[in-house]
Amino acid sequence: MALPDHEDAPLPGIGSGATQGRLAARPAAVATAAATPGLHALKLGRTRDGLLLVPPGGPAPRPLLVFLHGAGGRADSTLSLVREEAEARGVALLLPESRGPTWDVIRGGYGPDVAFLDAALELAFRRVPVDPARLAIGGFSDGASYALSLGVANGDLFRQVLAFSPGFAAPPVAVGTPALFIAHGRGDEVLPIDRCSRRLAPRFQRAGYAVRYEEFEGGHVVPAAVVSTALGLLCAGAGLGTGIGAGNDPPAG
Repeated sequence: MALPDHEDAPLPGIGSGATQGRLAARPAAVATAAATPGLHALKLGRTRDGLLLVPPGGPAPRPLLVFLHGAGGRADSTLSLVREEAEARGVALLLPESRGPTWDVIRGGYGPDVAFLDAALELAFRRVPVDPARLAIGGFSDGASYALSLGVANGDLFRQVLAFSPGFAAPPVAVGTPALFIAHGRGDEVLPIDRCSRRLAPRFQRAGYAVRYEEFEGGHVVPAAVVSTALGLLCAGAGLGTGIGAGNDPPAG
């Protein structure tokens, strides 16, 4: 059954887990309906849906990155930020779209987008053999804020969170301790770094998370070099048990 995608439409199956930001889907030992390499529509929503990118390669479990768009974004435009590096490294990409113009918690509370992401993850796990040790959630802008929030709430699923220019984090609970990669442009005028990542990074470090923090010259963008660093860490399984690694020290704050 296709899931409704209008921001005001009721979404079947929204349980207490979704309203608490918790995801139930888990990688399967074997992909039961393996997809051919290439780009596939999820076909879970009508006007707002999402994409699954399956890179070339054999049946061995591979890294998977759930990558979330910014406010007003779509899967196809967001794909361009990470596709080249993901295909080069053999990383599968899941790019769901929010039910409304941006992610549910930003519009008032967890629920519809968590339920949709759960359905998208279940589909991806059936189509792609995924290495649970190299499973990450990430995003850009509002998508980065949502990735940090859901990643911290689902550290028993996601081993790493890759946040490009996040504005905030609002995890409803903290489960596990995923390694965090946070990158932000010093010239960002949309989400200024001083009141966003320069506060977030030390906050998470004080809370006991392993944080790799990167600043770059530029604005509200995702540089290819930063994507390369992040996906390299994902593919290496960097940070498992001890955190993502060195990088820049988060600023005191």
